Amino acid sequence: MTATTIQRVGVVLKPSSPEATELGRQLIEELERRGLEAVLDRESAAACGREAEVSRNTLASQVDLVIVLGGDGTLLSVTRGELRGTPVLGINMGFLGFLTEHSAEELFPMLETVLAGRAEIQRRERLAVSVEMSGGDRLTRYVLNDAVVTKSALARVVTLAVHVDGQLVSRFRSDGLIVATPTGSTAYSLSAGGPILYPTLDVMVVTPICPHTLTNRPIVLSLSSVVELRLESPSEEVYLTLDGQEGFPLTPHDVVRVRRCDEPVLLIEHPDRTYFQVLHRKLKWGERGG
Repeated sequence: MTATTIQRVGVVLKPSSPEATELGRQLIEELERRGLEAVLDRESAAACGREAEVSRNTLASQVDLVIVLGGDGTLLSVTRGELRGTPVLGINMGFLGFLTEHSAEELFPMLETVLAGRAEIQRRERLAVSVEMSGGDRLTRYVLNDAVVTKSALARVVTLAVHVDGQLVSRFRSDGLIVATPTGSTAYSLSAGGPILYPTLDVMVVTPICPHTLTNRPIVLSLSSVVELRLESPSEEVYLTLDGQEGFPLTPHDVVRVRRCDEPVLLIEHPDRTYFQVLHRKLKWGERGG
């Protein structure tokens, strides 16, 4: 990937952040100065006082590079769409920033690195999540972090039957269940007691949320597996949430299937920063308490 292959650059920012908006304007000016076309999605364009007809879901498929100015949620909103091998550079304008690992000060040096063809690119696997409904309808979405089945605040404990490649794993009585990628292992799954998985492993993890049977522990599966979730409790207040941003109600007649997505996310890494250094900085590993 060099300057000659990058002609159109997608710019996505967190519209509610004045800092991201201002940095976005500076980035657009720099791209235009270099003779590159800046392409914004509708929400980002509106924040910058520009017009655009491109949706965030399709932006990556229409450009050669995507630069995200925001937090992990902003980046996730891009990676659920069509990617077609377009690399993504995440600049952290949020709080934690596992995915948007580069600071605002690193934006223009990283842009120079990318355009010079020296960028380190890491493949991050996504999951394809399909819901087969009782009426025969079917929807499919893609997630970089996780798919979560959970009860509402007032619902009782739910029972979920989990099959892997057609074989029954268990019936989990819990507040819900998380199916996460290695990238998503440091998100909700980690809070629920799941393991941290190295991001390039070809695995996924199934993590129960507050299981009523203490021996129901997280299980790591091959990414080639097909995980099937069926709701067996009568509660109607159960939801499927994708990357914490998109949700659908489930009924006992629905079947959720999770499998590897054929199209991964290509994240641009800092050439001098390891994943373990990111963990040290974000999770405060090795720091003494006060």
